[in-house]
Amino acid sequence: MKKDYKPNPIDTTDIVLDDDMIALTEILAKNVHEVWALHRIQEGWTYGQERNDQLKKHPCLVPYEALPEVEKQYDRNTLLESVKVLKKLGYTIHKK
Repeated sequence: MKKDYKPNPIDTTDIVLDDDMIALTEILAKNVHEVWALHRIQEGWTYGQERNDQLKKHPCLVPYEALPEVEKQYDRNTLLESVKVLKKLGYTIHKK
């Protein structure tokens, strides 16, 4: 990594999501975890109490509901920011 790299994400501090959008981000966060887990399993990874890259063991290869809260929050934050960026860029999401 270059020493002078300074992340510059789109500022979304002015974006407020309503309850429906927050509920949607939870669904999306769960799906992101499911996609990640499926990809890992397809690569030969299995559950392990501690991460071990050589043995392809990972403690997060569990259902989303069983993840530690800190891991769920990582997924939630990623999705919350993604939805906020979409809104900031002028996109809208409407439920049919």
